[in-house]
Amino acid sequence: MDKHHHQHLLLQHHQHLHHHQKLSLAKSSRQSCSEWIFRDVPSDITIEVNGGNFSLHKFPLVSRSGRIRRIVAEHRDSDISKVELLNLPGGAETFELAAKFCYGINFEITSLNVAQLFCVSDYLEMTEEYSKDNLASRTEEYLESIVCKNLEMCVQVLKQSENLLPLADELNIIGRCIDAIASKACAEQIASSFSRLEYSSSGRLHMSRQVKNSGDGGDWWIEDLSVLRIDLYQRVMNAMKCRGVRPESIGASLVSYAERELTKRSEHEQTIVETIVTLLPVENLVVPISFLFGLLRRAVILDTSVSCRLDLERRIGSQLDMATLDDLLIPSFRHAGDTLFDIDTVHRILVNFSQQGGDDSEDEESVFECDSPHSPSQTAMFKVAKLVDSYLAEIAPDANLDLSKFLLIAEALPPHARTLHDGLYRATDLYLKAHQGLSDSDKKKLSKLIDFQKLSQEAGAHAAQNERLPLQSIVQVLYFEQLKLRSSLCSSYSEEEPKPKQQQQQSWRINSGALSAAMSPKDNYASLRRENRELKLELARLRMRLNDLEKEHICMKRDMQRSHSRKFMSSFSKKMGKLSFFGHSSSRGSSSPSKQSFRTDSKVMERTCASTD
Repeated sequence: MDKHHHQHLLLQHHQHLHHHQKLSLAKSSRQSCSEWIFRDVPSDITIEVNGGNFSLHKFPLVSRSGRIRRIVAEHRDSDISKVELLNLPGGAETFELAAKFCYGINFEITSLNVAQLFCVSDYLEMTEEYSKDNLASRTEEYLESIVCKNLEMCVQVLKQSENLLPLADELNIIGRCIDAIASKACAEQIASSFSRLEYSSSGRLHMSRQVKNSGDGGDWWIEDLSVLRIDLYQRVMNAMKCRGVRPESIGASLVSYAERELTKRSEHEQTIVETIVTLLPVENLVVPISFLFGLLRRAVILDTSVSCRLDLERRIGSQLDMATLDDLLIPSFRHAGDTLFDIDTVHRILVNFSQQGGDDSEDEESVFECDSPHSPSQTAMFKVAKLVDSYLAEIAPDANLDLSKFLLIAEALPPHARTLHDGLYRATDLYLKAHQGLSDSDKKKLSKLIDFQKLSQEAGAHAAQNERLPLQSIVQVLYFEQLKLRSSLCSSYSEEEPKPKQQQQQSWRINSGALSAAMSPKDNYASLRRENRELKLELARLRMRLNDLEKEHICMKRDMQRSHSRKFMSSFSKKMGKLSFFGHSSSRGSSSPSKQSFRTDSKVMERTCASTD
């Protein structure tokens, strides 16, 4: 009778407190359960969880928990009064909820506690075997019918499960939530796409261009996933890839996650960077190239795996024409005395870019198309060439930059990449300014980078007076300046006036290099100085003649407008006969140096080419 009376008291108190007690979590080991435990019935068992003590009653606990029932039964003879539950998932707060469930006190199961309750019900063996509608079945029902149908709640459950591993994984809480998230995200995108399908004027069904270009249709979940720990986030992303979520959406999520996590400066930064790189979609242009460069900088600083950095360099190289100068300026973090910027990394990126172009041009047709100025790959090549020239100009003043590394970057692109060498000349001149102790041989190596025929008029004029360049390079510049002036003079002939055969057959080509090696250094230098002076004089005379010719043309056009008589044409012929284009005029002082200079041009060029070879 005593036992029956004790049970009756417990049930009465349960019914009385059922409507009045609210959820109260244990916040410390000293907090008692007096707020919701029967005060008029003495406690007969104390449960210790993570240092927190709960003074409870055996009967409601053993009626729901198989684990506590077994412990009490094993110590029946000693009448156990205290039990310590080690490694209970969720700790004291979760146990308090489980104890309230045993006492029949209502509380709300939510996405923020269902994972803990699911795990603790497994730990305490609160299954249907011991009581109908026990905690295990209640949490299972909530997880399946409520959580897995809502993407946001699935993310919240995953977040709560981070501290419940590996049990949460073994109970398939994490697996079900990940599958639900991937399915929901894919379904959202499909629904978003279908909602924006439209018929064209011809009656065909197609997706509007606006939707194709927008990456936010059905992608509201991107921010939600950023709260997950990197290991669970990785599993969600892989599941989404398998489900067919758009690469652009995967890329946008990776950018959002990196921006959130890599600003925290946590000890897991290296793992985060390496994981994000493995998750990058294989498709190009799904993430901004500035984001790839940002990851690469972090990878260099954190000294991530070689495969991680090489993967980033390859991805950047495949879309390098989208980069800016600021992107390429990757600081060097190795040791004192090193260059200010990481030259080796940029060189590998350029090699990746060049090899990509080479792979596309293995067959004959691709080689032919690559030479076309309208080819997309050629356009990308021009952009990258300008970028590299700007990069060279930026790193050139670095006192620790070896000539070999400067040449390595300058020669990383094929010769046809540059149609104009002004940028390369500017970078070379800056290097010469900052490294005035270069030997003559090193200066020659630098000057060989530049095709002086591809300099603009302004750059050519600067190079012709640039004392930092080797003397041979200055002579070369002056020759090409003459050729450009000659070409301008020849093109100024009227269409009716045939050009002399000698001019049509004449081809001027000069290679960089010293004069004949058979000459002594002193004679060689004197000869070059003499040629230099003569060329400058001839250049000035040709410019004067060009100005005179332009004035004559203006007068002739004016006369043409006024009269179309044969007398004018006769006068025109006489005027043209008085002009001399190639230094054969009878004017005083013009014949001697110019004739001597131009007659020896071919011999000088032969000596120059022979020396270069």
